[in-house]
Amino acid sequence: MKKITPAMTFIILLGIASLFSDMTHEGAASIRGAYLAILGASAGTIGFISVLGELVGYSLRLWVGKLTDRTRKYWTFTIVGYVIDVFSVPLLALVGEHGWMAACALLVLERTGKAIKKPAKNTILSFAASQGGVGKGFALQEALDQIGAFLGPVLLYLIMLFKSEAEVYRTYARCFAVLAVPAFVTLLVLLYARKKFPNPERFESETGSAGAFKSSSAFWIYLAAIGFFAFGFIDFSLITMHALKTAILSPQALPLLYAGAMLVDAVAALWFGWLFDRHGFRVLMVSTVLAAGFVPCVFGFRSLSLTWAGSILWGIGMGAQESILKAAVAGMVPKASRASGYGIFECAFGVCWFLGSWLTGVLYDISLPLMIGVSMAAQLMAVPLFYLAAARQSRQ
Repeated sequence: MKKITPAMTFIILLGIASLFSDMTHEGAASIRGAYLAILGASAGTIGFISVLGELVGYSLRLWVGKLTDRTRKYWTFTIVGYVIDVFSVPLLALVGEHGWMAACALLVLERTGKAIKKPAKNTILSFAASQGGVGKGFALQEALDQIGAFLGPVLLYLIMLFKSEAEVYRTYARCFAVLAVPAFVTLLVLLYARKKFPNPERFESETGSAGAFKSSSAFWIYLAAIGFFAFGFIDFSLITMHALKTAILSPQALPLLYAGAMLVDAVAALWFGWLFDRHGFRVLMVSTVLAAGFVPCVFGFRSLSLTWAGSILWGIGMGAQESILKAAVAGMVPKASRASGYGIFECAFGVCWFLGSWLTGVLYDISLPLMIGVSMAAQLMAVPLFYLAAARQSRQ
């Protein structure tokens, strides 16, 4: 039996922390659109706020990434970010029956915490993954992450199922309060990982001196590609709102829809991560084409079966986003400026996702066919750019 290496142990520990973290905030994500509606927010507000937090969070990552490279305090940024991220969620239980503004503020705070942790977390993960294939390393972490993203919504579904006689607001508030448990477990796992591996940067040998950010030209073409992909990739909050508004699913069943997407995400991340180490950017092109199909399935028809099919395709897109999109960065940016590279990558992704999700939210109230066309066209525009990035990378 092959012995588990220290690098793999580290990846698994980060994956377990992500599992419980995602139980917390992805469990919340499965009902936050409906919860905001119950609190009194409009469809336009839900679409705007759902991605405003992403814009703030992803924008901060640009600065946080540079600061992380400069200080090399990887664990400090990771743990502080996680604390803000996961403990903002249970506080949603305390906002009050008409407290949609307070709920929106907490959602933005949650994304701020995610911004603080992400560049550092992705960087130390890339250090460990460099020993066995960045595709497999990021994919394993993402698979564990998405097991939590599956379990969180299922947990909330069970709470709603057995508390269905309670007033709707109280049921939702109870769901957010229960999510304090996985939030505390997340922190405990991180503290253990830090004690066991205080210097994760030692997993990867030095390839250059610290200094200004350096990257290949393929990296900037790649940024344009992920920008188009992000612009067209609709936030799941709009999907749950649409399913609720059209009565395709009951409020109690909405967490199951999200849980199904997260389960697909976990499987897709492992599969595409394994393929990425062998076939590179071609895997990104295939996953992007598959993911684009979720839009007409969900929004083009009032069909339960197609809504589920669309959520599966959405999960494929999310699995690619959270694993191989990040794994590709490690091959384009040297170790000394890796956190800056991830900060730039996630900032570009977030700004484009904000603009695209805001626009699709507006178009939802104007014309569903137009919204579908814009979303699909943007995602498919990424495919030729991924091809160009791959060609440029192979020549460098």
